Amino acid sequence: MGSAVITFLAIGGFALLLLALSLVGGRIHLGHLHIGHLGRLHLGHLRLGHLRLGHSSGGSGAGVELSMPVVAGFLGAFGFGGAIVASLLPGAPAATVIAAGAGLAAAIPTGWLVGRLVEAAMNMPTDATLTSSDLIGAMGVVISAVPVGGYGEVRLAVAGTQMKLHARCDEPLALGTRVFVISVPTPTSVLVEPTPAVD
Repeated sequence: MGSAVITFLAIGGFALLLLALSLVGGRIHLGHLHIGHLGRLHLGHLRLGHLRLGHSSGGSGAGVELSMPVVAGFLGAFGFGGAIVASLLPGAPAATVIAAGAGLAAAIPTGWLVGRLVEAAMNMPTDATLTSSDLIGAMGVVISAVPVGGYGEVRLAVAGTQMKLHARCDEPLALGTRVFVISVPTPTSVLVEPTPAVD
């Protein structure tokens, strides 16, 4: 194995280390070089975080951002792509230059694709967090009998999620009784009433 192959493999290995650090939110400080802090790379006044170049004044984020996974993807494709080509051209005079070109040819689209995937993951819409008011009117079933003046348990279906909560009622409720929530006195308990029987 030639020195060019080893060099390209070392670059690819470093990229894997960067990727691991970005996944666990690790940090590396080398003088003014700061790598990490939840996947951001800072170089003095040059801030590569989702690639923000130069100073930005005020709240406007002028510039492009480059995340650590993008840097890791770019370097990994460059290193491993270059190592493959360098190993296929052993002893050729221009093997290192050709391998570097092939590594760049692999790295540029890989970095762009990783950037799009990271952006899509960061901007993925999610449902709002459930609140106590979302439980009012929810339908459920008694899974532990509810005595008068005491607590039992109910299983509720709220926004496609099954929840098990303590429940009280003004009348005793047997196991399997269908109920609906009329009040939420605490985050872990509800006040319920049986659903009217349908003939």
